[in-house]
Amino acid sequence: MTQSNTLTLKKLYQYFIQAITGKENEFTTGSIRKAIFMLSIPMILEMMMESIFAIVDIAYVSQVSVNAVATIGLTESIITLVYAVAIGLSMAATAVVARRIGEKDVQGAKEAAVQAIALGVVVSIIVGVLGFLFAKEILALMGAEPELIAEGYGYTQLLIGGNITILLLFLINAIFRGAGNASVAMWTLVLSNGLNIILDPIFIFGWGPVPEYGVMGAAIATNIGRGSAVLFQLAILFFGWSTIQIKFKDIVIRIKVMMNLIKVSLGGIAQFLIGTSSWVFLMRMMAEFGSEVLAGYTIAIRIMLFTLMPSWGMSNAAATLVGQNLGAKKPDRAETSVWKTGKYNAYFMGIVSIIYLFFSHDLVGWFNDNPVVIENGGLCLQIIAIGYIFYAYGMVVTQAFNGAGDTGTPTKINLVAFWMFQLPFAYLAAITFELGAMGVFIAITAAEVLLAIVSIIWFKKGNWKKVQV
Repeated sequence: MTQSNTLTLKKLYQYFIQAITGKENEFTTGSIRKAIFMLSIPMILEMMMESIFAIVDIAYVSQVSVNAVATIGLTESIITLVYAVAIGLSMAATAVVARRIGEKDVQGAKEAAVQAIALGVVVSIIVGVLGFLFAKEILALMGAEPELIAEGYGYTQLLIGGNITILLLFLINAIFRGAGNASVAMWTLVLSNGLNIILDPIFIFGWGPVPEYGVMGAAIATNIGRGSAVLFQLAILFFGWSTIQIKFKDIVIRIKVMMNLIKVSLGGIAQFLIGTSSWVFLMRMMAEFGSEVLAGYTIAIRIMLFTLMPSWGMSNAAATLVGQNLGAKKPDRAETSVWKTGKYNAYFMGIVSIIYLFFSHDLVGWFNDNPVVIENGGLCLQIIAIGYIFYAYGMVVTQAFNGAGDTGTPTKINLVAFWMFQLPFAYLAAITFELGAMGVFIAITAAEVLLAIVSIIWFKKGNWKKVQV
């Protein structure tokens, strides 16, 4: 190894340590490549922890029954509606906090953080009560068979009932990211998912004095793990080392700030609701082909999360860079950051797509040995992987709009790509032309490619640079 290579590796190692320890959060000056690296590394690790848990969780639950796996698939298609609110508020929180930090207005960032958390608590309580009381009815509405409902409603009841842990985990981490403290968000996910992985087998299969809860045990472990992480987040906000330090005197409802957050978040919520509601309809369509096909689809999606999560990590880095640089009155630097992040994301996703094209059935086979499950899960991975390069740019550009506070533009694009194109396409291909599950998989890929192309065209127009939040 040459001396120059040794120096490069040494510098990368130093940057890596700085990134995961959060020693740098100034991203409006200096090297853009370094800024992307410093933000992306903790965000990628954060998302990797989330995806590792998703894989481990489905591996444990697969040992219970096919119905248990299908229960998770149906429940998560509903809980994504909660994610819609969480991510919509998170988009607003990241955009506003990043803009205030870029303007050097730390007090304004604190005020935005407090209002965002207050909104999150109110929404999660309402959703939690409804989910706990009507879990069976929700599963029945999604087309679950009576045996599946009897076995899995406890999971649905606890997961939706305890959604406050999911919502606040998303929301507070978005505040940390907007402030440039991506490493803090990473460590909260390490705690949350580390606990989940340890507790999952204990509550699913029973251990010592803990009885065997089956699939419901996965929900218990999730609530404990994420709840512990939320307490950790709050401790950092009040007593820790983040850029934003909230004092008890800061806990005041500020109507003007809250209304601004609501205005920005409405676009984000609508944007995600469009995507997730189309996801619910796709899951309902998949349920028509039986539990085995649905289980294969669910396992494939969990495997995909393992690669999409790091990609989302890079996309989140773009959102923070856009928000902070717009706040610092540097729109050209914000745009350059987006194109560079998209390029790095495309390199990563290109490699992953090759792996999926050749080894998809083997990957699904690690989690279930049912031939129908493996066939459908493998086919899903192969078809969706075809569009991975497009996904790479689509995710980064979409998050760039959101980081600028322009949540309306991705909302319109999602409406066209998912409701006006994906759902009719999926129905025609799967039901009318009798392609079955493969028709749904093709529709997913085609819609994501369309979304990426339209997003890039609109981004180049530059209207997002003029948005005020």
